[in-house]
Amino acid sequence: MTGNVSVPEEAAVSLWHLRDFHDDDLDQAIQLWDQGRQGDLSTPVFPVSEVVTAARAGQPAVVAVVGDELVGMVVARVEGERAWILLVALSPRWRNRGLGSTLIAELERRLRGTGVRRFGALLSPESSGTSALGNSGYTRTGGLVYYEKLEHLGASDAGLLAELGGRVLPDGLWERLAGMHEAKDAIEKRIVLPLVEPETAERYGVSPPKAVILFGPPGTGKTTFAKAVASRLGWPFVELFPSRMAAGGGLAASLRDVFADLAELESVVLFIDEVEEIAAARSGVAVDPGHGVTNELLKLIPAFRDHDDRLLICATNSLRTLDAAFLRPGRFDYILPVGPPDEAARQAIWNRYLGPATATVDVGRLVGASAMFTPADIEFAARKGAQRAFEREVSDRTGAPAGTDDYLTAIADTRPTLTDAALTAFHEDIEHHLRT
Repeated sequence: MTGNVSVPEEAAVSLWHLRDFHDDDLDQAIQLWDQGRQGDLSTPVFPVSEVVTAARAGQPAVVAVVGDELVGMVVARVEGERAWILLVALSPRWRNRGLGSTLIAELERRLRGTGVRRFGALLSPESSGTSALGNSGYTRTGGLVYYEKLEHLGASDAGLLAELGGRVLPDGLWERLAGMHEAKDAIEKRIVLPLVEPETAERYGVSPPKAVILFGPPGTGKTTFAKAVASRLGWPFVELFPSRMAAGGGLAASLRDVFADLAELESVVLFIDEVEEIAAARSGVAVDPGHGVTNELLKLIPAFRDHDDRLLICATNSLRTLDAAFLRPGRFDYILPVGPPDEAARQAIWNRYLGPATATVDVGRLVGASAMFTPADIEFAARKGAQRAFEREVSDRTGAPAGTDDYLTAIADTRPTLTDAALTAFHEDIEHHLRT
């Protein structure tokens, strides 16, 4: 089938030819799709890989060629009596010349022969083909919302993730974070929201973070926050343990191998706890074996940042132990504190771990007695208090619930993680290195 069309000045009349899509058209088809996307900031409903797969699988696909050049393409997918138009792509030089309408008409003709009676299209607003659809009698339907859920772990990724010791964390970890409102608020605003709302972030010139550092005393919840971020994003979570990587060709080589494997995943949150093990301040002595490891990590971070849907979260108890080059802007977007819980946070944490026992316990007394406790300390003391009441019940069978004294005794028997020296160092790190 041919169509006559007026073309640019160099040719008064030119002919296009319509035919089926051939595998040999693949390269030109992808180029055509890319040309159509230039200047279009909307996200296509169907990615080019899905469209090409449908065309190569024998779904209806018509192309327009002028000489050896592919100048237009339309692809559909048939589902019983309904067909969905997946793509209308036109060369910029051939738009607004009737080619789109001609392609759609030819596609419809072929679809009717297969029994299709309902024709639908899902295209981004103002994308290539929307005018042609309007001119072909398609009605734009308002009041509809397109819903989509993306599974970030494909079949090929699952095996690699297992090899890396990673996993997809359950939903809801972020919502279950109790207390620590100041740290949670900062992490949500700086890290989470730009990643879950990338279009809004782009509109306001905000670049989603690629690498961040969480710092604070031991037990304050840095690992918990990293896992909660991965859960909120729905991305696989991989924790790197430097102490387990020294075998074989050495730590630097192992780091290279792990980062190379991570690049194969569609998305990932990579968490490195106690990162000072592989990014400690260099001594200045050339033969120091730690130099090679730190240098390697410094080279790997920029490459990691080049990939979309990647987030590196490093955690440390003390920023002053890290190499100065590691902390420079350009490698890490934010350096955020995760400090000890204040009174309100401790109360929320106690309530979480006490559960039904809050009805028989003076939580305020527990909050006051646990002033130097981290969330991990509170969890341990809560378990210890519950165990004490359980053992008493097994022994005496009185039916008495766990009481305030059970937990106060547990608090007295728990050595707090926080010390005055640790808090002083933490506040000094905030003063000298905070980046929010």
